[in-house]
Amino acid sequence: MSRWRVPLGIAGAVAYAALSHWMMLFHADAPWAVVVLLGPLWLTAAGLGAGRFGAVGATVVALLGVGFLALVWRGEVGDASRLYVLQHVGINLLLCGWFGSTLRAGRLSLIGSFAQRVHPLTPDHVAYTWRVTRVWTAYFALMAAASLGVYALLPFSAWSLLSNLVSPVLIGALFIGEYLLRYRLHPEFERTTMIQAVKAFSMAWDAPAARR
Repeated sequence: MSRWRVPLGIAGAVAYAALSHWMMLFHADAPWAVVVLLGPLWLTAAGLGAGRFGAVGATVVALLGVGFLALVWRGEVGDASRLYVLQHVGINLLLCGWFGSTLRAGRLSLIGSFAQRVHPLTPDHVAYTWRVTRVWTAYFALMAAASLGVYALLPFSAWSLLSNLVSPVLIGALFIGEYLLRYRLHPEFERTTMIQAVKAFSMAWDAPAARR
């Protein structure tokens, strides 16, 4: 079953992206659509809150989520499109800050910490993963800027296309492209599978809980 986990996860992500684009085009202001479209962000926040602060963090996030849900159903959230843009820009800025904060001198980069979960790092590994982390940091910063620019200058349908379809495709292309380029530039690096890379990334979300 484990070998199907990644393909099933990708298929689920593609289906959700297509559904999100459809809902934003035809039901953007419907309360149920707002809940469905913003739900993953709330669930992620609840998981992070639980991992870092335990039951207290999960409770706080849950209460905030219930309060927001009440506002949605009462029609008091205003223009829903702004919430979607805020979510997309906010996530990209948070990721930009997370990746970029590990680029300080004398600290192992975020990609380096992921790679270290798979195999020991050589000095060449450390330097390479630092550069890859810088590329991801730049990507998230550029995507946040592009999101704001498209929303301000183009129809909302264009922004929805960028957010729900173009952005995930670019992330996948960047991830796969780096994987393929890595061994072309550095054939001496120890080989790892893409499944190992995905598992190393997912383990990072459990790190706060492990440090408590």
